[in-house]
Amino acid sequence: MGLFRRGKVWWMSFTHAGRQVRRSTETEDKKLAQRIFDKIKGEIAEGTWFEKLPGENYTYEDLMKKYLKEHSSVNKSASTYKRDKSLVKQLVGYFGSYYLTEITPAMISQYKEKRREDGVSARTINYELATINHAFNLAIREWELINENPVVKVRKEKVSNIIERWLSLNEEKKLLIASPKWLQEIIIFAINTGLRQSEILDLKWKQIDMTRESLTISEQKNHCVDTLPLNETVMRLLRSKYREDLDLDSYVFPNTNSDRKGNRLLLKAFYAALKRSGITNFRFHDLRHTFATRLVQNGVDLYTVQKLGRWKTVSMVQRYAHHHPESLRSAIQVMDGINTHLSQF
Repeated sequence: MGLFRRGKVWWMSFTHAGRQVRRSTETEDKKLAQRIFDKIKGEIAEGTWFEKLPGENYTYEDLMKKYLKEHSSVNKSASTYKRDKSLVKQLVGYFGSYYLTEITPAMISQYKEKRREDGVSARTINYELATINHAFNLAIREWELINENPVVKVRKEKVSNIIERWLSLNEEKKLLIASPKWLQEIIIFAINTGLRQSEILDLKWKQIDMTRESLTISEQKNHCVDTLPLNETVMRLLRSKYREDLDLDSYVFPNTNSDRKGNRLLLKAFYAALKRSGITNFRFHDLRHTFATRLVQNGVDLYTVQKLGRWKTVSMVQRYAHHHPESLRSAIQVMDGINTHLSQF
């Protein structure tokens, strides 16, 4: 219990109802801070002090503006920050005018129900809940606006992680025939690298090492730098586009103005090609699933698939394991070699 400084302002630290409380005195004058602190200690002793949290005057919209400015824009990649802004816009539309202390688990549960009725996927709802949860945790631990996080009492939606959609070789051929040349290149590149849509469109020549036949991805969610090997199919494609005098800061798959190709332009062309080819129930992101599925189907172990696809954990690629149960045969046959010395028995 006592006074301490944060910057130039004096803060109080004391125990109330068995909980450690830290509050700003909102003054740089130590003597005034001490009088404020003494007054609160007297009220606590008399049982007349009731904690008033800053969050009582903070709306949800205020919190999310702070979240985007002080956390998301600073600590996340540009693509994730863009996604956060979209999620925040949706959430503020529902919770925006409520004060933080007014938001309850029941309200969040009602929000989930509304989103289900809107036809939103379970995965998207969970992304939204995770964003609310993260913002409330920051409001408690770093910004000291509130004491409780209502999200922790709300169950997440159940999401099926079983991926059943990938391109067969015949479907891939049909899709390529139905695509313009620039889209053919992107599809081939996606299937053979497992890169995400934004990573492909953001890719610049300076990330490609033509000599070592590799590429570097530097803007990841965890801010790591990953260097990935490229197969001969991708290298043939890149060699057909590469010139010694090209600007290394230019895009590998640019638009007609040599700028970054837009996501909407890519998807519009992609879904038009799907329609022409007669392929249904398929998304651009499923090209990444095709990459992983084909590796597993041809006996590549899950740990290697994880590293090539840059999933955080092996458990995230476990969904693909059922695609090639026959790959277990080569492993169990190892026992035959070990047991050869017992053949006489």
